[in-house]
Amino acid sequence: MRMRFAKAHSPSQEDTRKVKTQTTRQTVEVRADGEGLVSHAGAYLLVELAERTGLTEALSAAMGTTRERRSAHDPGIVLRDLAVSIADGGDCVSDLGVLAGQEALFGAVASQSTAHRVIKSIDEPILDAIRAARAKAREQAWEAGARPREIVLDIDATLITAHSEKEEAKGNYKGGFGFHPLLCYLAETGEPLAGLLRPGNAGSNTAADHFQVLQGALEQLPEPDLQGEILVRADSGGKTKAFASDCRDAGIRFSLGYELRDRAREAIVALPQSAWRQAIDAEGKAREGAQVAELSEQIDLSTWPEGTRLIVRRERPHPGAQFEVFDAHGYRHTAFITDQAGSDIAALELRHRRRARVEDAIRCGKETGVRALPFAAFEHNRVWLELSLIAQDLLRWTGRLCLSGELRLAEPKRTRQRLLHVAGRLVRSARRTSLRLPRSWPWADALAAAFSRLRALPAGAPP
Repeated sequence: MRMRFAKAHSPSQEDTRKVKTQTTRQTVEVRADGEGLVSHAGAYLLVELAERTGLTEALSAAMGTTRERRSAHDPGIVLRDLAVSIADGGDCVSDLGVLAGQEALFGAVASQSTAHRVIKSIDEPILDAIRAARAKAREQAWEAGARPREIVLDIDATLITAHSEKEEAKGNYKGGFGFHPLLCYLAETGEPLAGLLRPGNAGSNTAADHFQVLQGALEQLPEPDLQGEILVRADSGGKTKAFASDCRDAGIRFSLGYELRDRAREAIVALPQSAWRQAIDAEGKAREGAQVAELSEQIDLSTWPEGTRLIVRRERPHPGAQFEVFDAHGYRHTAFITDQAGSDIAALELRHRRRARVEDAIRCGKETGVRALPFAAFEHNRVWLELSLIAQDLLRWTGRLCLSGELRLAEPKRTRQRLLHVAGRLVRSARRTSLRLPRSWPWADALAAAFSRLRALPAGAPP
């Protein structure tokens, strides 16, 4: 007996059309006739911060000789607006247009052609004056509450890719093409103190470049902060006897990465187990699987500044990590040299290892104009790099002086999305102008509080 089974019914295309889709989407009428509205309203916080720290006034003084007539745009204010637009996420001069057209809040903003002329008018003496203006503003910001607890300077290089023909863009050691700037950041606050724009083929172990960047960083520090202990850290690219000697002559401690070669590796293998000390983590607790030891007596360091020490760290690598031939016995090794005193080598090693945070600072710097370098001329890109450093300063000072909680330590992208890019409405009443932020915006209260904190700070340039 043959059995017949009914086929399962599948909905046809005609049946599918009968199903109504439930949606909450509404049709929004879009009209370009709003009044009193300003976008990127939070960026005005950076403008006010530049005023409060005396940066705007100092930039105007630095650019005074380039101003052709009093009726023209103040070139110092043009530079300030460029720095604000970079902090706001801009990566070329034309992004200054985000502030233009909103005169009610940001005032008269220069055109793109005027901004280009201002940049092209900057020569080496004026660039030095701009750096001095940054130093004056930093002194005021630190006096207002942004001063770090210690001065630790991290120097590191990075690669910037050039996607078109630009002056001094060269091939680099990784096979790319572009620039190889050397930068110095203040470890505790992430402030960019100095930057040296270099061709892509610039050497990593160039002592003269390292000392030039260090000198530029020291010029950014207020005079009282130069009197205390200063430590400079660098990877093995900064490990040269000439640079270490320059640091010693300047009265600065150094902590520099050390590349392990045959003699040092032999000394490590010969170390007794009793020579190794427990390494510690960022909280000062024992770091499992990691130990440190000192090789100062086993390696000839007589050609280095007196008191130089060599400290090595070994650690069980994470799963999947690649070994070198020397590391086949189960540990990975790193080393550094330093002239810091102290018997706690684990603490010294931790202090050097914290240098890795500079990579985060550089990444944030690349998100704040450093990656762009939009000009064809090398000298103009040097000016752009300086504007990027100003923009990064404004963001760092904003966090330390005006914000609290997680926003205080927020990276540029988060600061922009939550604070700088919010829109607002300007309301005029009884000869007063108010910026009304959206009540529903989750960070409206934080931005309003930031303005209140900023306006409670003393205004004007430092004496």
